[in-house]
Order: sequence, then structure tokens, then C-alpha cells
Amino acid sequence: MFPFFSRSKMSDAPEVNPAPAKTQESHPLDALTGGAFSAATSSERASRIRDWLASQPAPEQLQEVFKELSGRDKGAARAVRERLDEIRRAKGQEAIAAEWAEKAQALLAAPKLNIADALAWQRDAAKAGAPLSRQPLSLLKVQVADRVKVIEDLQHRVQVQREAAVLLAQRIEVLSTKPWKDAHAALELLRADVARWQEQAQALTGDASWASVEARFPPLLEASRTQLLVVWDAFQPAVAQAAAAAEDAAAPLPSVPVWADELRAARGLPTEAAAAAAAAKPARAVKPKVAPEVVEKAAQVVRDALATLEKETAEGHGKASAGAAAALRAVLKVHGKHIDTPLEHQVHAALVAAGELEGWQRWSADQVREDLVAKAEGLLHRPDGQALGGRKMQESLRQLREQWKQSDQGGAPNHALWKKFDEACNAAHKVVEAWLDKIRTEAVEHKAQRVALIDEVKAWAQEHAASGDWKAINRALHQFGDRWREGGHVGEKIFAELQPLWKQAIAAAAAPLENAQKESLARRHAMIDEAVALGAAPTLRIDAVKTLQQRWQAEAQAVPLDRKHEQKLWDAFRKPIDEAFNRKSADREKAVTELSARDRVVLEASKALEAANATGDAQQIRTAMQALEAALHGQAQAAQAVASAQKDAQNQLEAPAPSAQEAIENIASDVADEGAQEAPTAAPAAPKPPVRPVVAVRGDDRPGMKKDAPAAPGRGGRPGDRRDGRGDRDAGRGPRADSHFGDRNDRGGRFGDRPTYEDRGPRLGDTAFRAQRDAMEHAQLALKKLAAQAHGEALTQLLTAWEKRDAALLPGTQELGGRVTAAVRGAWSQALSAPATGDAAEALLRLEMAAEAPTPAEHIGARRMLQLQLLTRRNDPAPAQTWGQDTARVLASASDAASARRLQNVLKTLLRK
Repeated sequence: MFPFFSRSKMSDAPEVNPAPAKTQESHPLDALTGGAFSAATSSERASRIRDWLASQPAPEQLQEVFKELSGRDKGAARAVRERLDEIRRAKGQEAIAAEWAEKAQALLAAPKLNIADALAWQRDAAKAGAPLSRQPLSLLKVQVADRVKVIEDLQHRVQVQREAAVLLAQRIEVLSTKPWKDAHAALELLRADVARWQEQAQALTGDASWASVEARFPPLLEASRTQLLVVWDAFQPAVAQAAAAAEDAAAPLPSVPVWADELRAARGLPTEAAAAAAAAKPARAVKPKVAPEVVEKAAQVVRDALATLEKETAEGHGKASAGAAAALRAVLKVHGKHIDTPLEHQVHAALVAAGELEGWQRWSADQVREDLVAKAEGLLHRPDGQALGGRKMQESLRQLREQWKQSDQGGAPNHALWKKFDEACNAAHKVVEAWLDKIRTEAVEHKAQRVALIDEVKAWAQEHAASGDWKAINRALHQFGDRWREGGHVGEKIFAELQPLWKQAIAAAAAPLENAQKESLARRHAMIDEAVALGAAPTLRIDAVKTLQQRWQAEAQAVPLDRKHEQKLWDAFRKPIDEAFNRKSADREKAVTELSARDRVVLEASKALEAANATGDAQQIRTAMQALEAALHGQAQAAQAVASAQKDAQNQLEAPAPSAQEAIENIASDVADEGAQEAPTAAPAAPKPPVRPVVAVRGDDRPGMKKDAPAAPGRGGRPGDRRDGRGDRDAGRGPRADSHFGDRNDRGGRFGDRPTYEDRGPRLGDTAFRAQRDAMEHAQLALKKLAAQAHGEALTQLLTAWEKRDAALLPGTQELGGRVTAAVRGAWSQALSAPATGDAAEALLRLEMAAEAPTPAEHIGARRMLQLQLLTRRNDPAPAQTWGQDTARVLASASDAASARRLQNVLKTLLRK
């Protein structure tokens, strides 16, 4: 193939290095990875892989590259494997995140949230590896934390309310030990405090998260409410009774001993203690004789009390035995003088046994008291950083004292332990006193700040009395209100003094704004009436509506109102205008839905085309498409086209579809009737020549020119002529009636008379337009589908003829398509008529090159060798030019399954080009 000449060693010609016989083949994935597979060294390959990974390739590409690269260079493939592992982990984390997000949403959606469940969700999600720092789990974690915080805040407020109820009850008890006038003076303040406490307790129970509070808190709040109301309901009538007894000497005295003694002293009567002392010294009377029935009754009562005491002592009930012993002693005080000696000895023995049990109770109570003393002493001796604050110390001391009271109820008091306990509590109470002093100091500062704020509001009101910037005034008033609410805690008396002053100052500052808002409300109501009148008018005036809306916007921007009130006014203003526009839209839609005569014709033609599409007959579909185009161009043309379509369908089709034929006949009859009604005396107009559709193509579209070749450059013309061959930009315009030079278009164009523009008729309705568009699209798709089916059938017949070597089974030229000429088909027929000879391997390779189709793996080497040989045959025609002869060579050889499949793949492409 290549001539080689021997050269003498003594020749003066320079040596020429021969070209390598075979070049290195490039890997198919080199183009994808930027040449990683053809890199000379491993480091260069790894660098190119890293650059390719920076472009974020798809997982399928990563898998393919890893599969090929892992057998060549494991070091470079490590980066690809890590990226695949990262993608797998990301998918796993997304699934975990979705699962825990669903659990969190279920927790938040539940009416009752358990704090332990919320905390367990976050803990378990972290253990499961859920990405809590990314969306949506980060947002859900914040929402769960906020919900838990709200519930804990409710629980803390319940404890505060319980403490406040105890303090109020203690205030009432202290007032009952003082003169009744002091209690009467503090009655109104106490009434306000009790009412405020009840409001706060009601707000707690009405909170949306109240159902999520722990079960022990609602009973605490209810018990505090009950205790406070009992004390308060007893205190009010006692104060009123004391005031009435002070005014009227005949009125009954109150049930409070201190107040009753005070009123007795005021009336000049002895106190209750003096009267009791005088009554305790009556004159000694003669002991009367006791009746037998009295003695029997006294003995029976004592025996019953004795049996109860013995039973409780035997069962070891400490408190019950102490109560039974006290009951027995009380019975002895009344009936002890009427019992006999044996029963008296039995009573004393039972009381001794109960005393021993009571001594054991005293020992257990001392153990409890010692624990309380240790706790009280440990309040001040806590580890570093864990010291209790003032409020916490106060609550702890109150709880310890309550527990000490309960321990005293179970046994006799222990004064030594009480002294130690009281000293420890007093020492710890110094922390509470320091905290209270700090609160008082802050209260004084807060009072000064509030007084200064009131003075600032007064000065601001005088300065901006004549200002018209209502938005700035409203903003400043809201800022003043926020500062007042954030002014810090002050005492109840101080707040009661400052609150009226604040209300007076803020009312004076807001008075101009309130007057402006009243005037703005009047103007807005007037504009609402105008909007109602405009909406009720028979003709909607768009300019008036726009003007009215602009006035409303200007008013809304000038004078601010409360957001809810302003929204209600805006809804009332917008409602009549929206109703008017909706009514106008309904009328417009009603007018659109009404079909004109031409719309009905187009609809009938569209239905006929859809029926033809259902038949699957290409000729009938084309006939129906022509009928629809005729209906779109005009009524008279539609009648003629429908009539001609009927004749062609009757001549060409033996049994057309009845639905399509009836639809076309309906179109023809409707169009003929409408034409007769519109022009009964007019002669039938000659049909216009069909207008050729304008098709945009690339290149030169002049007759006789190749569309693939670029247009030849134009010759130089007059200055001002366009070089791109577009001609005069006003050449396609119609005549100008207002031209100074008359109707110049009557003379015709530069290259002769031009036809006038075709009259397209009235505009189609939306329904008719959509129907004809959908019918056309369906018809074009049906024709394409039929053409593809015909192409596949022709290809199948060709392969069958090759397999059976029967030229009679070869499809015709029309079935094979325009790419197959009569000469090519003759060569194919001649090849099929002769016996099978020759090898089709090279011909199949050339066909695959011509169709740019892939070659099986076992023939890739032969294809590359053939390509190298074709490079040396410069004057030979390319495979794309000789594919017909190559197909004939394949058909002349013997048929087998692999060759038939390769031939089918290439002819699918070549017959369509």
C-alpha cells in the first residue's frame, strides 16, 4: 500500500523519521473527564479528576468513571469514590431528616405537648445522626424549644400566682389583728389586688398552652384561688359589719375578736376576756343528786371513747390515737365524775399506752425537725456559683417554715430545735432583705424615670401641637407607650398614683391625632358612598374609579388608623368596585361564549378534522385539514372547499368514516345556507387562488438556489440601498391616504403589480380558535405517526426480502422515501435476485460511518482501520455518498441476525435524511 525504497548509506539525502504506524487511541471518557484517562502520570490524572469533580457531575457519570478508573489508578479513583460516598450519606441524611421532621411536626400539632417528649425528640434525633443544624430540622428545633419555653413560663407563673395568693391572705390576716379602721382603709386596695389576681389566674387557664402544663400545677392554682376567695369573702362582710357597729351601737359586733373588743371599749362595755373571767367565778352551788340514767349514759359514752382509743393504739395510728386520746379526755371532763373506779382505772391505762405512742411520734417529729434545721443552715453554705438569689431564697424559707408547722402538728413542739431553726432562717433572710432593698432602690429609680417620661410627653405635646405629620405623631405615641410599659417595676401604690397622670398626659398628646382620625373617617365614609354609587352605575367609569382609588390611597397615607379598622374600611370601599368589575368580566365572558356564524363553521370543520384523525386515514385527514383551512379563510370559500372535499372523498375512499363525512356535510350545508342568506342575488364569486404559506428557511430562498448555500453578496447599488437584500422597509405597507404625493401604491411596486392583502374575515372567538388549533395539532401529529409507521413497515419488508432473498418483497420507491432513487432500488433488487455472495463486513462499516451510528465492540478495531485507509483515499467518495451501493453489497451477501440488526439501525437514519 505504501511504497518503500531502499536508500544507499552513502546518499547525501537527509534522513526522515518515519511516522509511527499506530497512534494512541483516546478513551471514550476522556472528553467527559478532561483527558484524565490519557494523562501521562498518576498525579496529573488525579489533578484532572479533581478539576472534573469541581464541575459537580451527575451520579451516573461518577459511577461510570469510577468503574473505569478503579482498575487503572486506585489513587485517582479515591476522590471519585469519596464523592459517591458523600452523595450516599447526603441521601441517607435527607431520609433521616424527613423522618424526624415528621415526628417534630406531629409533636407541634398535638394539642398537649409533653416537655419530656420534646426534649427526648431532640436527644434521639441527635443520636440518630439527623442534621439538626440544617433546614428544616433547625427551624423545627427552634419551634419545639419555643413551645417548651412557653409551657415552662406558664408553670413558673402558676407558682408566682400561688405565692401572691399566700401573700394576700397573710395581709388579710395581719389586718384582722389591727384596728378595724386600718382594715377599712386598705379595703379598696385589697379589692383591686384580689380582682387583679383573679384576672391573672383566668389568663393563665385561658392560655393556648395550658393543656400542656404538668398535672400538678392546675390543682395548685385552683387551691390557691379557693383559699384566697374564702379568706376574702370572710374579710369583706367583717369590715362592713365593724363599720356598721361603729356607727350604730345597736348593731351586732363583727366576728373578729380584736375589732369586737375595740368596739366594746368604744361603747363602754367590758371586753370579752374580762367577761369570761367574771363568768369563771360563779357562786358555789350545792351538788345535786345524780339520777341513775345519767350515770348509765356517762358510763356508756366513756366506754365508747375508750374502745376507740384502744383500737387506734393497737393499730399504731399516731395521729388517730392522739385524736382519740384527746376525745377521751374531753369526755372525762364532762362525764368523769359519774363513772365508777374500775372504769376509771381502765381509762388511765389506755391513756398511758397512747402516751407511749405519742412519745414515739415526738421522736419521729424531732428527726424531721433536725432535717429542716440542716436544710436551713445549708441555704448559706452552698458551693461556689450555686448561691440562691433573693426570690429563690424567699421561696425556700417559706417552704421550710411551712414544713416546720406541719411537723408541729404531729407532736409536741421542741423549743431547742426551733431556736436553731429560727436562727438559721433569720441568717438566710438577710439575703432576702438585701434583695428587697435592691428592689426598693430600683422602684425609686423607675418612679423617677416614669415621672420624667410623663414630663417629656407633656413637652412633646406642646411642641407638636400644630404639626400635620400624623404618621410621625402616631409613631411617637406608640414609642411613648412602649417606653411606659418597659419602665420597670414599681409598687402598687406608686403605680396607682402615676397611672392617672400618664393617661392624662398621653390623652392630651393624642388629642390632635384623634381629631384628625375622626375627620379622616368621615372622608373615607364619603368615598365609600361614592364607590357604591360608581359600582351601581350601569356603565363602569374606569377613570372615575382610578381617581377615587388615588384619593383613598392619599388619605390612607396621610392619616394612619388602627390596622383592623383600616382594613375593614378598605374592604367596604373595595367591595362595590370589585362587584362592578366582576359583573363586567361576566358580561365579557358571556359575549365571548356566544358563537358567531363563522365560529360555528370553524367548530364544525374542527370536529370533522378530529373525526378524521380518529380514522387513521392520511388522505381523509388531509381532506379535512383543507376543509378547515377553507373555513378559516371565508364562508364562501369554505362552502366550495367542503363541496370539493366531499367529491374527492367519495371518489377516493370507498368506505369513509361516517362521523367525519357527516361533519363535513354539516359544514357544507351550514356554509351554503349562510351564503344564500347573506347574498341571495349575488353571482357566485370565483375562488381565490390558495395562498402559499410563508416558511422561514435559512440561506438563500430564491428559486433555483440551494437552501444550504449562503446567499451571494449583492452588487453595489445606490447610496442608501440595504446591503442585506431586504429591500425597501416600506415596500410592504399599504397606501397612505394622508400622503402629499397621492396614492403612490396604485402604480404598483418596482418589480410589477403586487397582489392585495387577503381579507381574513372577522376575528375568531376563543372557543373556535382553540378548537381549530387543537384539531390542526392533532392532525399533524397523526400524519407524523402514520409516516413513521409506513417507514417502519417498509424497513421490515426490506429486511424480510433480504432474509428470503425475494426481490418481489422489496418495497417500492414511494414507500422507501425520497432518499432511494429508482436506480438505487434497481441495484437492491438485482442484489436480492442473485445468489448470496461476498462479505458485507466492510459495507456495514461504511454504512455505520455514513449514518454516524455506533459499531459493535467486536468490530471497533476494523472500523478504525477502515477509517485510516479512507484517509489515504482522498479521491474516493465518502461513505455518505455511496450508502446506496454499500446497501446493495450488504443485500448481495448472506443474511444473519447480527448483520440484519446493524443494517436496520443504519437504514433508520439514512432513509430519513
